[in-house]
Amino acid sequence: MVDFAYVIAGSEATGGAGIQTDLKTFQQLGAFGLGTITCIVSFDPKNNWGHRFVPVDPAVIADQIEAATSAYDLDVVKIGMMGTPATIDVVADALARQSWRHVVLDPVLICKGQEPGAALDTDQALRAKVLPQATVVTPNLFEAQILSGMDSIQTVDDLAEAARRIGAQGPQYVLAKGGVELPGDDAVDVLFDGEDVTVLRAPKIGSERVSGAGCTLAAAVTAELAKGATVLEAARRAKDFTSDAIAARVSGNLPFDAVRQG
Repeated sequence: MVDFAYVIAGSEATGGAGIQTDLKTFQQLGAFGLGTITCIVSFDPKNNWGHRFVPVDPAVIADQIEAATSAYDLDVVKIGMMGTPATIDVVADALARQSWRHVVLDPVLICKGQEPGAALDTDQALRAKVLPQATVVTPNLFEAQILSGMDSIQTVDDLAEAARRIGAQGPQYVLAKGGVELPGDDAVDVLFDGEDVTVLRAPKIGSERVSGAGCTLAAAVTAELAKGATVLEAARRAKDFTSDAIAARVSGNLPFDAVRQG
């Protein structure tokens, strides 16, 4: 039996995040990975490694989705960076056209290379059209604060409250990530299942954010769900896998490190 894991996300040219990270994660966890590219992000080494963002034409995104979903009977998908309301429209329509066992949403709201005004439009479109279709949504601390409408998230209790507020907007589960930014020695995530909150802890590995950690966690959840795990099992395994990827981080000429799967 083949366990298929599908991803709809952006391409990140240095290999530290985006669809490159998703497919590597799927492979390491034994799922057959395939993907649709929504946008192309490349860092500009001549401009302090700032983002360059190019959206893929929505019709081309639709063509990719049609090809992937026609080629195999896909029922588990991760949604990563979409970047524009037009892309969100295409992806939301595609999700609604078939039944999915699991939809994992990594709610990337904005890329630094986009127009500032795009953030609000993208946020609103994601909330209205994709968030309610998600089985699991995996916001980081910033995304959890924006999606929950909270002024700040300073504690694990705050993070749990943010997860509850996001859960009230439609997704079945919220896996909110504290990462290195919450105080304490542990990297703390919380999983809200609609009723209860489960706290997941792992020792912090360094004090700086590592590129691709969030992508890796959501992709690992997706792969484990494709293989038949429960959401809680998938979240626990994904946290362990991501911790290992952070520990094996890769350094280069970029001003930050990148995760390394496997």
